This record gives sequence, C-alpha cells and structure tokens, in this order.
Amino acid sequence: MAKYDPLRAYLRRKGNAELVLSFSDIERVIGAMLPKSASLPQWWANETEPDSRHVQCHAWRGAGYEASLMPDRDRVRFSRRT
Repeated sequence: MAKYDPLRAYLRRKGNAELVLSFSDIERVIGAMLPKSASLPQWWANETEPDSRHVQCHAWRGAGYEASLMPDRDRVRFSRRT
C-alpha cells in the first residue's frame, strides 16, 4: 500500500462535491506526517501526467478530486472534478 492510498479511499468514501481538510485531518487519514513541503502550493499541484513523481497527486486525482492549498497554508480544499 502506498502512503497516500488511505487518502484516496477516504475521499472516495466521502464523495462530497467539496471537502476542506486540515493538515492534521490528512495526517490522521494517512497515518503519517505530511512533509514540510506540503505547505507550498506546488505540492498540491493537480498534475495529469501518469508518470508524475508526485505520488500524493495520484491519490486525490484517483478519487476524482482536484486539490488546492488554502491561504492559511494549513488546510486543503478538495473539489470534485467535472
């Protein structure tokens, strides 16, 4: 199991059109700490390349979401892709 697979499963179960999670919420879901770089918007980039090395992106995109870091840099908005 990859580190961010639990996030994919969580988002799929929720199924909300939009969901805001704090870093603490995400860390509880994945059972690990997010890296310091998670406070940077580019860490939450919604890359579409299948060979992207940003494995975290595969989790939310695989669940049908796009992510964006909130201005406080401690929460993330997950929005259902259309």
